[in-house]
Amino acid sequence: MTENLFFDMRIRNSIKINWLSVAASMLLVTVIGSVVLVFEFYTDDVYFKTRNFNYFLVFTLWFLFVLNYFVLEFLFNYYSKNQIRRITNILPEDIIHDYDSDLSFKELGEKMHEMNQKNAEIDMMKEMENYRKEYIGNISHELKTPLFSMQGYIETLRDGGVEDLSIRDKYLQRIDSSVERLLNIVKDLDMINRYESGQIDLKYSIFDINLLVQEIFDLLEMEGEKLAMTMQLQTTQPQLFVSADKQRISQVLINLISNSIKYANREEAQIIVSTREGTKSIHISVEDNGMGIKPENLPRIFERFFRVESSRSRKEGGSGLGLAIVKHILEAHQQSIAVESTYLSGTKFKFKLTKSTPSIKKINGISKGNSIPGKAQNL
Repeated sequence: MTENLFFDMRIRNSIKINWLSVAASMLLVTVIGSVVLVFEFYTDDVYFKTRNFNYFLVFTLWFLFVLNYFVLEFLFNYYSKNQIRRITNILPEDIIHDYDSDLSFKELGEKMHEMNQKNAEIDMMKEMENYRKEYIGNISHELKTPLFSMQGYIETLRDGGVEDLSIRDKYLQRIDSSVERLLNIVKDLDMINRYESGQIDLKYSIFDINLLVQEIFDLLEMEGEKLAMTMQLQTTQPQLFVSADKQRISQVLINLISNSIKYANREEAQIIVSTREGTKSIHISVEDNGMGIKPENLPRIFERFFRVESSRSRKEGGSGLGLAIVKHILEAHQQSIAVESTYLSGTKFKFKLTKSTPSIKKINGISKGNSIPGKAQNL
C-alpha cells in the first residue's frame, strides 16, 4: 500500500503542468491558426475550404501545440537548472546539500527564505545578548554606586568617626540619601517590570490637565529656585479635561519637568508646558531651552538606564529610568510620546491624552485661577 502511494506521488510530481508553457504554446497556435483562417478566407482554391482540410488543420495545430509545449519545457528546465546550479554554488553547504541537486526555483526560494530566517534569528539573538550585557552592566553600576558610598561611610564611622558628632550626623545623612537612592532605583525597576507584564491597573478619572500642571509647578518650585528658572503654562482654554489615571499622568509630568530642570544648564532657563484641544485628544508638550540631545542619542533616550550625560546624571542622583517609565505609562494609556531636540538649544516632548467632558458638579468644584492661558510662574 505504501509503495503504491509513493509511486502515485512520483507520477503526479512528474506530470506537473507548466502553465507558462501552455500559455506560450497556445499563443503560437492561435497566431498560426489565425493566419491560416485569413488565408482560407481570401483564397479562391476550393481545397482550402473542404472538410478534409479543416480536419488536417486541427490535427496540425494540435501537433504544433504539443510539440511547442515540450520544446519550451525542455528549454525552461535546461535554463533553470543552469541558473539554480550557479546559485547553489555560492550558497552555504548547510543550506544546500548534495542530494538537493534537482531543486526547482520554488524549492530554492523556500531554502533561501529558511536561510534568511535563520540569519534574522541569529542577529536578533546577538542583539538581545548585547542588550542583556549592557543592561546588567548598567544596573550593576547603578546599584554599586550607593552601596559603595554607604560602605565607605560606615567604615569611617566604625573606625572612630562615630565619636565626632558633626562627622556622625553628616555621614548618617549621606547614608540615608544613598539608601533612598537605592530604594528609588528598585522601585522604578519594579514599576517598569509591572507595566511590561500588565500587572498595573489604571484608575481612570476625569480631571483638569491644566490644574495638574500647576500643581506640578508648585511641587517642583524648590528645584527650580536654584536655577532662577521660569515655568510657564500655555493653553488654549482655562480648563481642559482628560480621561486618564491622574496619579500616573502626574508622574509623567514630574519626570519630564524634573528632567528639564536637571539639564537646564544655562541662565534664564525656561520650561514651557503647552496644552491644546484637539478633536478627540488633548495635546500636551513639555519644552525647555536647555542643553538639548545629540541626534545619535535620540533613538535611545527611552531605554532603561540610558543617560544623555552619564557622569552628570549620576551626580544628580537620578536612576536613569525616568523616561522609560514615562514611555510605559503612556503606552498603558494606549498613547505614545515623541521627542524633538536640537543640541545646545532645547528639547520638546509631545504626547496626547483622551479628551473628556466633566459633569457640571465637577466643574463647580474646581477652584478658579489655577489654569490661565499664558500664565507664567517664575521660580
